[in-house]
Amino acid sequence: MPRPDTQPVSKLDAIVKAYDIRGTVPDQLDADVAHALGVAFASFTKAPHIVVAQDMRPSGPELVDAFARGVMEQGIDVVLLGLASTDLLYFAAGRLEAPGAMFTASHNPAQYNGIKLCLSGARPVGADTGLEEVKAIAQAVLDGHGPLPAARPGRSTQRDLMSAFVDHVVSFIDPAQLRPLRVVADTANGMGGLVVPAVFERLPIIDLEIMYGELDGTFPNHPADPLQPANQRDLQARVVSGGFDVGLAFDGDADRVFVVDEQGRGISGSTTTAILATSVLRKHPGATILHNLICSRAVPEVIREHGGVPVRTKVGHSFIKQIMADTGAVFGGEHSAHYYFRENFRADSGLIASLLVLDEVSRVQQDLSVVRQPYERYSSSGEINTQVNDANTVLNVVAAIFADAQQDRLDGLTVDCGPWWFNLRPSNTEPLLRLNLEAPTRDECDQHVAELLALITSA
Repeated sequence: MPRPDTQPVSKLDAIVKAYDIRGTVPDQLDADVAHALGVAFASFTKAPHIVVAQDMRPSGPELVDAFARGVMEQGIDVVLLGLASTDLLYFAAGRLEAPGAMFTASHNPAQYNGIKLCLSGARPVGADTGLEEVKAIAQAVLDGHGPLPAARPGRSTQRDLMSAFVDHVVSFIDPAQLRPLRVVADTANGMGGLVVPAVFERLPIIDLEIMYGELDGTFPNHPADPLQPANQRDLQARVVSGGFDVGLAFDGDADRVFVVDEQGRGISGSTTTAILATSVLRKHPGATILHNLICSRAVPEVIREHGGVPVRTKVGHSFIKQIMADTGAVFGGEHSAHYYFRENFRADSGLIASLLVLDEVSRVQQDLSVVRQPYERYSSSGEINTQVNDANTVLNVVAAIFADAQQDRLDGLTVDCGPWWFNLRPSNTEPLLRLNLEAPTRDECDQHVAELLALITSA
């Protein structure tokens, strides 16, 4: 029994994150919660209609039905896209000028589901841009005193935007400029299995093979999280055994992609950001390019070398999309392999990024292992998570120890020690500190990582 002076913990507290909604089904996210969120999102947006799509998770149909019912109770129409990738949903929200709700848990395991929300034009909905208001309204619905139903309920229609989406993706390149390439894509039983073949059908000069293309939200082959090196191993092995030029690893909702070269070596999100920035700046000389603060320092170097203006941002799509709008940036990249394009309603798309990589490899007429070399200038730690009791205390202790170095608190603590630098960020959801560190050589990187981890665990 809770004490009289405490409130019971709401399911919404556990699942509403900084950028989206995500939790386990059905203990955290069930039909009642989805219905309440539908009422809340409709009440918050007050739009004429809302676009809704889902990934291949078995829990999706029930949750979508409940959410749509909540939306329609508020007198707002629902446009159902059915199965879709997240970037297809963002495209729909932009093309139809309607708010959108994508039911997905992205790279999380099968027992999870969630919702990525956006406003019309694919504008982000995060903690500072409406998600807290949606949460508050949904809580009122769950407590029995939410908004009253409309006198006339909304209607539900179905719409197929796949062909229009494919046209849009392909418009980012000139297919006639591609050279013959053999590409293998591991879609990890996620939504890439639907959208990747549809796009590559328009590129007959590209020989495409799909791995794990069956839509299966139980992920029978491996988790749909290509950020983890173990989940790229099957793709890397297939690239080498099959003699492919490029490998593409998509996450569960296919808005992220990691690239593998012809030698079976994975390319970091930072390196891909630098390659894409080079391509974008060729078409948009002098443009502003965003990169989040855990990207390699090679990224702003490359942007400047190619005449662009680099702007450093916090981690997270809602921050990046807002800064793109504020600065007019044409492109933004994250180390986690989210790539944002102004002409894509400032939204991220793994497919658009993939085509631009193929376009760049075709242009230079060299193997990807050669193309990547000028962009890989430093050694990085990757993201290292450490459990801590009090993240802010640890950050303050580390900041004091490095008081003589240049520091900022844009997102966690970033310390520039000249030849090497690091960032420490608290997790939004767990008692963790995330360390990213970069140095000129692997030995220096490993040495400084050991130093930092000793400080973190003893603080």
